[in-house]
Amino acid sequence: MNIPAEFDEIRPYTPEELPGIYEDLIADPDFRNVISHVMPQIPFEVFATKMRQCKTNLEFQKAFCYDFLWNLAKKHSDGLTMDCSSITDKKQSYTFISNHRDIILDSGFLSILLVDNEMNTVEIAIGDNLLIYPWIKKLVRVNKSFIVQRTLTMRQMLESSARMSRYMHFAIAEKRESIWIAQREGRAKDSNDRTQDSVLKMMAMGGEGDLIERLLSLYITPVSISYEYDPCDFLKAKEFQMKRDIPGFKKTTQDDLNNMQTGLFGYKGRIHFQIAPCINSKLETLDRTLPKQELFTRISALIDRSIHSHYRLYPGNYAAYDLWKGSDCFSSRYTEEEKTKFETYLAGQLGKINLPNKDVPFLREKMLAMYANPLINYLNATSL
Repeated sequence: MNIPAEFDEIRPYTPEELPGIYEDLIADPDFRNVISHVMPQIPFEVFATKMRQCKTNLEFQKAFCYDFLWNLAKKHSDGLTMDCSSITDKKQSYTFISNHRDIILDSGFLSILLVDNEMNTVEIAIGDNLLIYPWIKKLVRVNKSFIVQRTLTMRQMLESSARMSRYMHFAIAEKRESIWIAQREGRAKDSNDRTQDSVLKMMAMGGEGDLIERLLSLYITPVSISYEYDPCDFLKAKEFQMKRDIPGFKKTTQDDLNNMQTGLFGYKGRIHFQIAPCINSKLETLDRTLPKQELFTRISALIDRSIHSHYRLYPGNYAAYDLWKGSDCFSSRYTEEEKTKFETYLAGQLGKINLPNKDVPFLREKMLAMYANPLINYLNATSL
């Protein structure tokens, strides 16, 4: 396939480029150390030989990522499920837009679940702030990721966003690849998931026709991701207090690495992915004469409502609300045993937070909000 050169800096590697990239990775001592740590049962030479045999990105994913992610799910969760019954045409390429809980696993789990449902894996939008080492940048592009450039001037950001939008339209229409993108930059630390208008504005920069036609051509399909427990909840709560107490606080590279590692290997309870219907039929009913900003606001709300109404809620979500509000509104939705289990989990996570002026009531409230907000948003979305 003839891929325009303007995408060379951000797109996934092509099959023709993979042999050279494999050799770069194999020669990288940091990459060798990580593989030896993550897959200790496989001698690196065996890993390298198997990698060289992968002729396409999908072959690489099936050879390494698929088993790694399923083993991770079996070891660190109480089950990983997906309902994709809303997808009637499995050959169509979609732009899956989801709430964002885990830096790596949201897109990774989606891909292996799609494979199990006889669909292709997704190309993944990933921020360059996470590409801390050269080997990570190479590996994610082998793994069908395209790069969201964030550390740019305002003018560069505009040009970069337009190029990324053109690439997304190219991937859907010409490459026939589905895409995964988060509904906002970064994770919603309080689990109050909201689609950023700026994400939709970027998506509408590419393509042909008016704003609606450009978005229609991307086949936007919301995905609700529901983790029973978020292993990074205590890190997010800690960040809330540090932002409150330290003027100009910003996360470090090490913080990002800690979040990635904790997200991968922490306990998650049950995990469910619910694919909602493609929003095209709803986009077509919108009044195209409205001001652009009004249209973006309405489309963001439409996506939010779809994600919120398809959450899978767990006893902890109901218990968190009652504990947060000091009520028993939802006491019929959990047993005393389930409530005790959640409170014990919460105490354990709070105990992991190491801060000199640790504000336990504040931290506990932030963590309760993380688990209660999906319930609040679900109730609001389903009452409309």
